[in-house]
Amino acid sequence: MIEAINEQLLRAIGVGVALVDIGNGSLRFANDTFVEWFDRPDDPASPLALGTLDLRAALDKLDRDGRHTVELTFKLGRRTMTVAIEFNKALERENLAVLVCQNISRIKELESMIDSYAMMVERNTLEIRREKEQVEKLLLNLMPRTAYEEFKSFGVVEPRLFEDVSVLSADFEGFGEMLTAHDPALIVSELNDIFTAFDRIGEQFGCERIRTMGDSYFAVAGVPDPVSDHAAAIAGTAERFLRYIERRNENRTLPWRIRIGVASGPVIGSVVGVQRYVYDVFGPAVSAASYMRQAAGAMSIRADGMTSGLIDEGAAPGGGGS
Repeated sequence: MIEAINEQLLRAIGVGVALVDIGNGSLRFANDTFVEWFDRPDDPASPLALGTLDLRAALDKLDRDGRHTVELTFKLGRRTMTVAIEFNKALERENLAVLVCQNISRIKELESMIDSYAMMVERNTLEIRREKEQVEKLLLNLMPRTAYEEFKSFGVVEPRLFEDVSVLSADFEGFGEMLTAHDPALIVSELNDIFTAFDRIGEQFGCERIRTMGDSYFAVAGVPDPVSDHAAAIAGTAERFLRYIERRNENRTLPWRIRIGVASGPVIGSVVGVQRYVYDVFGPAVSAASYMRQAAGAMSIRADGMTSGLIDEGAAPGGGGS
């Protein structure tokens, strides 16, 4: 009676139990669950077959170590099952091994689901991080880092008056004619190379590119971070721009004729726009730089009186004097 109850309990919790002869691997006893999974040998004296498991090797390890565990996956009809098999020596008969088999298929499925979910979360986290970096990179192309940090923290950039700054405004003479005479893709590629070089030059002098529009390039020294020698910095940047274009024209079939205007004075800086954020500066120095550019000849630089006066006071163009 007790044995029948134990058998029912073992079957109810999905545990298979068997006794196996350590010497020849033959089956001595098996409950219904074990038989359902592995069948009985046709010949009781023949070694038991447990799927792809090397039973002889498992029994040898049991004989050597006194205990052995292994996981086994096999097909049972249309199902794939994974069972954990624990080999133990019988307490009263050392030549017998007690096999306790537990169905862990559901556990394996859950582990697989957890692993898949973890991988999905990791992929999503990486994707979110990449998108965040791309957004940050885009915004840093639209505004200085100081303004970006303020925008990220507070959602707005307060308009600020910058009293002492210098502004550079540049464009190319005959740009409209170049557009009609050459492949647009070539013009865009050339402008991309030129403006990328201008960005690097401006960084060397502490100048911040504010915007580009078509063939025009606009930069400022002293916004948003103060620059004591802003006039010298903007003049040095302008001189390096001109020299870069001169050297470029020596090795290219498509010549560019730049004209540059620089001016100094106050400007206001802020983010303009609600849906499309653009950091911009405007004020007297901006207007003066644009006027100087329009008055400049091709391949020349023109400065307003305030910039010239600041430079004459003793601030030589940093790193890029003529």
